[in-house]
Amino acid sequence: MTLNLDARVDGLIDVISERRPVSDTIARALRAVPRHLFVPPIGVALTRGGPRLIDRDADPDAWWAAVYGPDAIVTQLDRGTTGIREVEGRYTSSNSAPGTVVDLLTLLDPEPGDRVLEIGTGTGWTAALLSHLVGDAARVTSIEVDQAVAEQAEKTLAAAGVHPHLIVGDGADGWAQGAPYDRVHATCAVHALPYAWVEQTRPGGLIVAPFSPGFDVDFSVRLVVRPDGVAIGEFPGYTSYMMMRSQDGSSVRDDDGSGRRSTTQVDPRTIAHAPAEAGLAMSALTGLHIREGHEEDRFVLYMVDPADPAHWAAAVHDPDGDHLAYQLGDRSLWDEITDAYAQWVSWGEPGRERFGMTITPEGQRIWLDTPERTLGLARA
Repeated sequence: MTLNLDARVDGLIDVISERRPVSDTIARALRAVPRHLFVPPIGVALTRGGPRLIDRDADPDAWWAAVYGPDAIVTQLDRGTTGIREVEGRYTSSNSAPGTVVDLLTLLDPEPGDRVLEIGTGTGWTAALLSHLVGDAARVTSIEVDQAVAEQAEKTLAAAGVHPHLIVGDGADGWAQGAPYDRVHATCAVHALPYAWVEQTRPGGLIVAPFSPGFDVDFSVRLVVRPDGVAIGEFPGYTSYMMMRSQDGSSVRDDDGSGRRSTTQVDPRTIAHAPAEAGLAMSALTGLHIREGHEEDRFVLYMVDPADPAHWAAAVHDPDGDHLAYQLGDRSLWDEITDAYAQWVSWGEPGRERFGMTITPEGQRIWLDTPERTLGLARA
């Protein structure tokens, strides 16, 4: 079994290395805390062909192949209200895709002896990897909002012989009792990075997190905390993680029929399927989030202001003529978002490497090319 396990871990490292380099330090961590210790007997592998149930007892070969494959494995549906065997449901906890785990750990670059705060314990695998990377699990604090997930992670970590400091709570608050941290690492996506993370990071320390602008594609963000309490950084890559629960979802007011109807020549699919960088700009300029849907086989794009659910809009694709727009509230969200898209085009369609983020006590700002060229208002 040992030789077979070594071969499986080496195979996983080879798979990850096909798309990004894996440092010797991280490779040693992957070997020291192998992934299978942190995957439950039953889960849902998110394969290219769609979600697939894996069961270690019923089909051990498929389970081992999934565990040492490239895909994320969902371990909880609908916050535990739906059994994992149902496969379908809202994904609310997982063992993340190994490649994305490596990407963020590479950006975090923890040093031996660092004090690390992790937001989102999940199965405990990343907490174990961090413990190995810093050389002392007692220097790793990991926060999990879900009591049941936290309890299982504690058992799993103990069985693996790894004992970080585990907290049950809202990761948005961080954990001030353990501050200051050299590194803060979120394993869940956020629309707005909490300033508590900045406050709890020492000057010169790093914050690495998945950032969701509320459009189709999410980004990794790497921030350096300055002595004046401001964090500043850029978006070095793309990533995909579940949302932090306290920022998950944008409710909208029920439609009372008072909205304004109009036609538009802009295809809503142009906005929905715009490049990721366009979504980043549109979000920064408007503060809006989008989601896709269908009505009677027609594509619909919904827009909502998460800070004010009384304002939302929908644009409906019409293959035979002008498209339809419906806007509720005193703002014209469809017009705002199409204007923001046109602004991104007028800038020359800048790519990810030209954008950055600054976090202050007043909120976060997205900027283009230089921190002095901010887009839109600060988002708290």
